[in-house]
Amino acid sequence: MTKSLHRDADTGTGTGTGTDAGTATDAGTATATDAGTATGTGTGTATATGTVAIALILAYSTPMSLAALNYDSQGLVAVIAQDAETGEVRMMAYADETAIERTLSTGLAHFYSRSRQKLWKKGESSGNALGVRSVWVDCDGDTLIYMVDPAGPSCHTGARTCFFRRLDDDGNLVEAGSDSAAPTLLRLERTLQERKASDGGKSYTKSLLDAGPTKIDAKVREEAAELGEALIRESNERVASEAGDVIYHLLVGLVLREVRLRDLLGELSRRFGQSGHDEKASR
Repeated sequence: MTKSLHRDADTGTGTGTGTDAGTATDAGTATATDAGTATGTGTGTATATGTVAIALILAYSTPMSLAALNYDSQGLVAVIAQDAETGEVRMMAYADETAIERTLSTGLAHFYSRSRQKLWKKGESSGNALGVRSVWVDCDGDTLIYMVDPAGPSCHTGARTCFFRRLDDDGNLVEAGSDSAAPTLLRLERTLQERKASDGGKSYTKSLLDAGPTKIDAKVREEAAELGEALIRESNERVASEAGDVIYHLLVGLVLREVRLRDLLGELSRRFGQSGHDEKASR
């Protein structure tokens, strides 16, 4: 079967927001909001164990097939697996047309192993599957992004991500220990978790955690009030600074309650496509 890949023109609503609509013809129709989430009509959302149709969203305005992607001499394109909630890059591999078709039809990440010369499903031996919500294609058509929900570590070493080493300014390869390439909020969450083991006399975060929810509640309220004042009468720089204080103390509270940042982002993701009035009414 030839997969038809298409990205419709952006359409604006009465409020000036845009919606990118993508289609996947393998097992149903999937739509994607401008934030990159995808839901399949009649089939549910992508999970590590479910079978769904997912959108393959292109940087092109005309229909094309999988065969039209810019494969290399071995018939492969590069694939980056990125956490759909946190934005963390989990791994990089290659895929041929069959692997991409299998990913689209199952909602599970499939790749092509250059060393074993065969198709493989991520997690088929380890159990650490990657549920795929959507597949994005770059402007040259030679690189894909799988937006994924990881079911466990993604690296064959057992690390959460394959990107746990970095180059220093002199080009030397440095083992980063517990650190890894990660977006800002994920790095902040990890730093706060590390502070749990620090000396409360030297760590403001640890002192808040030791003081408990009542203290953190007071700080969140205090910082939120300061943000409100900044929104009314202060500069954008002050608004950003006060918002940073709110987010920091909010994350301290989440760390205290052992609520993951990914759970928070998942809750926000769940609300895409839902009216704010409807969401509040459903509580």
